[in-house]
Amino acid sequence: MSKWLKRGEQSDVSAVDESGDVEKSTPSDMTASALKPATEPPGEGGEIRPATYDVDPRNRQIDRLLARLGQLQDAAPLFWSAKHIPRAGVLLAIPALVQTGVFAVAEEVYGTIGPAFYGLRTTMLALLMMALLRIRRAEGLKKHRPAEIGRLMGLDRTPEVKTLRRKLARLAQEGKAESSGKKLAQRRVAKRGAMMGFLYVDGHVRVYHGCRRLSSAFVARMRLALPATTDYWVNDRKGDPVFVVTADVNAGMVTMLPVILREIRGLVGKRRVTVVFDRGGWSPKLFREMIDNGFDILTYRKGKWRQIARSRFTTQSKRIEGRKISYELNDKPIRLLGRKLRLRQVTRLREGKHQTAVVTSRWDLSTVEVAYRMFERWRQENFFKYQREEYAIDALVDYAAEAEDPERLVPNPQRRKVEKQLAKARTELRKLEAMHGKQAQRRRHPDRLSGRVAKMTKSELKAQLHQAQRRVERLLARRDRLPKRIAVNALEGDPLVRLSRERKHLTNCIKMVAYQAESDLLALVRPHYARADQEGRTLVVSALQNPADVEVDETKKELRVMVLPLSSAHRTQAIAAMCRELDSMNVCFPGSNLRMRFGIAKEGPEC
Repeated sequence: MSKWLKRGEQSDVSAVDESGDVEKSTPSDMTASALKPATEPPGEGGEIRPATYDVDPRNRQIDRLLARLGQLQDAAPLFWSAKHIPRAGVLLAIPALVQTGVFAVAEEVYGTIGPAFYGLRTTMLALLMMALLRIRRAEGLKKHRPAEIGRLMGLDRTPEVKTLRRKLARLAQEGKAESSGKKLAQRRVAKRGAMMGFLYVDGHVRVYHGCRRLSSAFVARMRLALPATTDYWVNDRKGDPVFVVTADVNAGMVTMLPVILREIRGLVGKRRVTVVFDRGGWSPKLFREMIDNGFDILTYRKGKWRQIARSRFTTQSKRIEGRKISYELNDKPIRLLGRKLRLRQVTRLREGKHQTAVVTSRWDLSTVEVAYRMFERWRQENFFKYQREEYAIDALVDYAAEAEDPERLVPNPQRRKVEKQLAKARTELRKLEAMHGKQAQRRRHPDRLSGRVAKMTKSELKAQLHQAQRRVERLLARRDRLPKRIAVNALEGDPLVRLSRERKHLTNCIKMVAYQAESDLLALVRPHYARADQEGRTLVVSALQNPADVEVDETKKELRVMVLPLSSAHRTQAIAAMCRELDSMNVCFPGSNLRMRFGIAKEGPEC
């Protein structure tokens, strides 16, 4: 470094941009004695914080140069005071993000991504802020001025699209996204242990519209089977995400539940947990295994079951989580697996005499609470919808694909084709049998025959009926000769692939943490906002998007964020109450020793 600086005294030194390319020249009198850190590297509690040699927050040429020379692992955040900074309200989320442990986990799992101006901490912060600001993809940065987004992170500019892609690729090469997700889940469970008594498990299908050959999955919202990837999410009692698992070859709920339960047990230990899922996980054999392993179940009943007489339903009410719940319910024991498995069935009578049966192993809960916990699955469905619309969770992060395990068994497509033909043949057979029955009444009521039945003779109908029966028998024999599942390498046509998982799993975790931060802010707002359940999250998002005044007090080592008033007084008062709660957390901005302070700014002219 000193050798290079001595040469710099004779000729101009070139500064570099974030990717390390030569950008423009700087004064040649930059010597080693002139390079003094603008902030102290050691932070509170002995934490090592990035040092900076720049004194102008708007010009970070020296730090970029040091990163290019391998002398800087991450750029230290430098802020400057300003009024009415667009979208600076996103800084309200920093305390919630810090408390999720996302920065500590990233450092623990990845360590570093090498010498860079945009190091590991800055990259994670950039991705989180993009999610909170609804910049759904890296390409979305092109619509924003780099300086505007960069100043929110204490930088002169935000990473370029190509730079952010390279950082994601660098993290994906480590193959540690799953480990990072597990550690984040452990911290979430430690923080919100009371919410883990009920865990909701459901699959979310990400449809693929590309040209590669992927296994298909049924998309319930489209009522179609399409090429897709299935992710299984685990959400807590409030509907907030805990962790996510990607299924192999779109495995069903019954196949994935044992895998998910092992993850849950590793997170919650010996704690009693009730797993709530839909009819896709219906399997009495699996229920017995889950109960033997210390889990309780709560699911909808699947298949045919005897309807309950209206007179056996009673109106039951109870106040749960501050809400008065009232249902028409029937409670009775049932037995499955040849009467070896004893469970509890709670049936709800809806308008129009429709009955919905819920099966559980929880005998200690009241009848109303069993129904309430089952029907609260809508929270997880709303989470999926919110993630699709606000965070673009279904969007591709990259276009890479991985080869499937050649020995993995998948459904036989040839057998599936034969089953479709068999279904059509059986339908035609049933129609001919119905026509044969109608023709048998021809002598008694000849005037009632019409259409196809009236035009066919008895011999013609018998011939077609015999032909249809033989076709069904041939297809049945052909189907039985084909195996139900075959290895991937035995498939005909293009090779079966799967979308690359590492980068997608990493971005899923980032968006999950951003959603959790929103939920934590909503919890702070709820006591001060009457319509928190209906509009609370919208209020939080609008506050994050709001302009704010930023003031740096180097004497007190404080970073003051004063959010501009919102659209109405009562909304502003709710955010002011949230700011007081955030103040009490005493959180420093990541990578600096500036303690964050929050409040509501007074209206005034823009500067």
